[in-house]
Amino acid sequence: MTLMTGKEYIESLRKLNPKVYIFGELIENPVDHPILRPSVNSIAMTYDLAHDPEYEDLLTTTSHLTGKKINRFCHIHQSPEDLVKKIKMQRLLGQKTASCFQRCVGMDALNSIYSTTYEIDKEYGTNYHERLKNYLLEAQEKDWTIDGAMTDPKGDRGLAPHLQEDPDMFVHINEVREDGIIVSGAKAHQTGSLNSHEHLIMPTMSLSEEDKDYAVSFAVPTDAEGVFMIYGRQSCDTRKLEEGADIDLGNNTFGGQEALVIFDRVFIPNERVFMCKEYKYANMMVERFAGYHRQSYACKTGVGDVLIGAAALAADYNGVPKASHIKDKIIEMQHLNETIWGCSLACSAEGHKTESGNYLVDLLLANVCKQNVTRFPYEIARLAEDIAGGLMVTMPSEKDLRGEVTGPWVRKYLKGKVGMDVENRMRVLRLIENITLGTAAVGYRTESMHGAGSPQAQRIMIARQGNLEAKKEMARKIAHVDVTKDKVQ
Repeated sequence: MTLMTGKEYIESLRKLNPKVYIFGELIENPVDHPILRPSVNSIAMTYDLAHDPEYEDLLTTTSHLTGKKINRFCHIHQSPEDLVKKIKMQRLLGQKTASCFQRCVGMDALNSIYSTTYEIDKEYGTNYHERLKNYLLEAQEKDWTIDGAMTDPKGDRGLAPHLQEDPDMFVHINEVREDGIIVSGAKAHQTGSLNSHEHLIMPTMSLSEEDKDYAVSFAVPTDAEGVFMIYGRQSCDTRKLEEGADIDLGNNTFGGQEALVIFDRVFIPNERVFMCKEYKYANMMVERFAGYHRQSYACKTGVGDVLIGAAALAADYNGVPKASHIKDKIIEMQHLNETIWGCSLACSAEGHKTESGNYLVDLLLANVCKQNVTRFPYEIARLAEDIAGGLMVTMPSEKDLRGEVTGPWVRKYLKGKVGMDVENRMRVLRLIENITLGTAAVGYRTESMHGAGSPQAQRIMIARQGNLEAKKEMARKIAHVDVTKDKVQ
């Protein structure tokens, strides 16, 4: 099996036995839980579109290892064209789901670990790269959804990992055995973890020799012994538990999901270990993953497309699509959305080949892309809320719309433009609410700030990659500056 369908993906999850907690309770059937099922549906879309002739060029590609057709989410980028097709796929999926479709993190983890293990092996004579390739072969053949996991809880952020009062604030090696390692700790904010077949773990920051026990990368099945997950709740998530919930959900089919993933003395066999105390290479893995994942925020433009469309529809239902200020706000939303896209496209087109043979994005432009994402979706959301009006957050419920007594009043007073359907107006407003304030905000507005690193993390990388000294030298030459006359260099 190389390419699963959405249905086959969902059935493959049923064969797993993960330990998932929601609101303090262990869930027997995560796949069909009403809070989790929309996020499962979003991932299923990544499988179904791979079988659609219209989209298969973006959703599928050829494995460089086997020559077989595979899902692009299991691919190692072989060219700048691959990097461009990746983000085109992500924008498409954002348009199709108006949510987070969750497989990007695993794809970005595979690519960053692929090139880093090659360079570790080159220095230390280890065989991590071969292990990773064998793992990749299995992932491609089984078409796995992989949760790439980097972010640790971090505890006291003023202290290095080895100085933490509780060593489990960062995932670390408890014990090195002849046949593998024992690890403990947790990964926080894990996108799609509850819906994944596998977890692929990386360090979260640059590490010193004193922190070498925290320099660890490995793969583990979602239902492995000692692994359990606690659902990270979202705004308005309990609406999904309401009987017959539909309009009030805004997006009743798709959604995203985050979780706290805990590793309680988990055994990892050697063949699934890709870094074990090689602390010098933690920074390389982190920077490369961050670059790929900041490029991945092209997905926000797909969701942004839907939000822009919803705002324009809200203006139609309100009867003001031709008002000059409305048209100007929609133009501004499009401008901001395409600016994000332009940076993601640029960092992809400027990608370069690593020693391992796979292609890495331009790190400076990738960080500029994500820096824009920490700002522009907030403004796009603000403008959408402005156009929608206050009814978006004060509107009666669907039950009131259906109510025998309340229904006629709701339909009477929630009318907008003459001839436009009240229920349709409510659906559009709830969609805007969902994307800007509700459960989809995790995959659009709120997650835009800290996903793939905080704004400051990108600014640090921009400073590193910006080559300021070279720019100063350009200015000296143009201005005919004689540095020998400067007393202080």
